[in-house]
Amino acid sequence: MNPVARAFVRSALLPALLAGLAAASVSAAPPAVPVVVVGPAAAAGGFEIDASLQALRQSTLGAQVSGNVLQLAVKAGDRVKAGQLIARIDERDAQAGLLRSEAGVAQADAEWRNASLQLQRTRDLRGQGFVSQAALDVAETQARAAQAGLEQARAARTQAALARGFTAVVAPFDAVVQATHVEAGDLASAGRAIATVYAPGALRAVVQLPASRSAAARAAAGIEVVLPDGRRVAPVAKTELPATDAVSQTVEWRLDLPPAATSGLAPGQNVRVRFAGVPGAAAPAGRLAVPAAALLRRGELSAVYVQRGEGFVLQAVRAGATAGDTVEILAGLKGGERVAADAVRAGLAGAVAAK
Repeated sequence: MNPVARAFVRSALLPALLAGLAAASVSAAPPAVPVVVVGPAAAAGGFEIDASLQALRQSTLGAQVSGNVLQLAVKAGDRVKAGQLIARIDERDAQAGLLRSEAGVAQADAEWRNASLQLQRTRDLRGQGFVSQAALDVAETQARAAQAGLEQARAARTQAALARGFTAVVAPFDAVVQATHVEAGDLASAGRAIATVYAPGALRAVVQLPASRSAAARAAAGIEVVLPDGRRVAPVAKTELPATDAVSQTVEWRLDLPPAATSGLAPGQNVRVRFAGVPGAAAPAGRLAVPAAALLRRGELSAVYVQRGEGFVLQAVRAGATAGDTVEILAGLKGGERVAADAVRAGLAGAVAAK
């Protein structure tokens, strides 16, 4: 390229380069995030609170005999039918016990037959006057003892047969395997968990309701469960457990969901429960609230960005019910503190409080 052409290219590209640098400097400016002052929670006609899904019918299958796990026939996520094999435990010890009990039955049966024959002979001799009544009484007692021994041996054989049957762990009902707790080769002992299964399609929402909100929840005109996909479902039955947890001061509510609405859902998923139409519902004295956008949720953790100087500091809080666009804060903040109104933007590098 000749010198004239190069000069032309430089003169044409220079304004574009300068504009790009200016845009980069503007985009590099730290984001300014509006802040709000933490204030008291306002009265509302209802409130929402976090909950989780739980299977209505769930069982943790355990071993009833000791022995090595020879086979684990399922894995998490498998669907099983009632009576289908879940795991097999080494049955050699149980088999030996069954053989021992069968031998005991044979021995007891022989003793009973011998005692019965002896009793019959003694009765005949007594009738002829050759033996005393005491001898007859002894023969009758020995026969009864032999009969009792036979019954005891038969019961032991039945127990041994049951123990042998326990070496095969089977599904108690049509279910989905939620988790397995052993592997082939592990040593199983009586009471050790083998697998957890649950019946699909029958779920309930379990909510830990603050005890201070129990009366308001009972007075609610309606209850809705907000599913992960946004659908709102009315429970078909509700149960409030009659005790308050001494540590968390919460009461457990169980809301049974219609099977048609739980397709594709699984135990453990988070949902929201909405108590609507609560007459005179108001936040208890001293409760604070922040905008819903100011709360950052990561799994079971909740936090807000509190203003410190011109920047923000992430601070964990305990969130309560949601009412409209605000979230009740049960612990972690004080009235009058300033928090970022947008938790997502406040988490960006260099974010500052808007003037």
